[in-house]
Amino acid sequence: MNKQIQIDFLPVDSGEKSGDAIAFRYGDFSDRRLYQVVIIDGGTKDSGNRLVEHINEFFDTNHVDLVVCTHPDGDHASGLRQVLNQCSVGELWIHKPWEHSEHVRDLFHDGRITDNSLSERLQKGYTYAHQLCEIANEKGIAVREPFAGRKSDDGAITVLGPTIDYYRELIPEFARSPQAKDTLFEKAFSAFESVVNWIKEGLHIETLGEDGETSAENRSSAVLLLEFDGRKYLFTGDAGIDSFKKVIAFCDQEYIDISEVHFMQVPHHGSKRNISPSILNKIRSEIAYVSVSKDADPAKHPSKKVTNAYTRRGSKVYTTSGNIMTHLRNAPRTGWSSVASLPLYEEVEE
Repeated sequence: MNKQIQIDFLPVDSGEKSGDAIAFRYGDFSDRRLYQVVIIDGGTKDSGNRLVEHINEFFDTNHVDLVVCTHPDGDHASGLRQVLNQCSVGELWIHKPWEHSEHVRDLFHDGRITDNSLSERLQKGYTYAHQLCEIANEKGIAVREPFAGRKSDDGAITVLGPTIDYYRELIPEFARSPQAKDTLFEKAFSAFESVVNWIKEGLHIETLGEDGETSAENRSSAVLLLEFDGRKYLFTGDAGIDSFKKVIAFCDQEYIDISEVHFMQVPHHGSKRNISPSILNKIRSEIAYVSVSKDADPAKHPSKKVTNAYTRRGSKVYTTSGNIMTHLRNAPRTGWSSVASLPLYEEVEE
């Protein structure tokens, strides 16, 4: 059997806001019965349509074995509706926060909140995710939640996080949940700062911190490990620093070695709030891909602090920036060309 793999990051163009739309297949491409097709996140409606066209043209099929929605944000979930509506799909992995209401209701201030009212609020708040479940149910597609330990039918894909307990801890902090007990309001991040200050970095000077914070929805992202042909490929969605700490703890508990991976998706489009030096010291990757809108603010997505941190540890870092990026092994594509990895920047945003 041929051991082939193709991983494609499609551009998600929505102004300055970046999203994820990833398609990959692995196995023996000479026979459809011998390879698996997986989609992780679908970006916007337009990128969802492009995903469908892409798998038809380059993967020689209209059947997707597994669709994964890492978390309910619209720039990840919206386009998957197009995939479910236009392709035959074997299985959908998606979290359903509205089905956990009985386990988290007591974490909220308002004693009038019932299981039903909380469930309804979460369904309405995360419309795209709920619509995906409704489409799947109408089409008879199996729906499962991607909690730590879940594996694909062939055993090649393992969910490393979140655990179900951690996920339930996060639900009260979701932006569309009622106010939770002992929960800080989401901090106003510096999205509207007009002036960016630059500071020096270098091979031996690192300024990326350990204190980055991101939203609860981002921290709830499913983190997936694909193990195929002796290599490991890590997909991270918009996971945060706390998410990775729990992923590492889970892997230690289950004797899963992610200290060296061949390929890693840089979380949350390269935001400096989602990754830290200590995490990258424990998860080193040969190659790192960043999904970035072509109109993204170059001072934020990707953060030069982040790409430098990967490069400093020996990773070759690549960004989509409005283009399709593909990672191939034993499966060349005619007419496609290689691109240069990002350099180590001498100045980074403060």
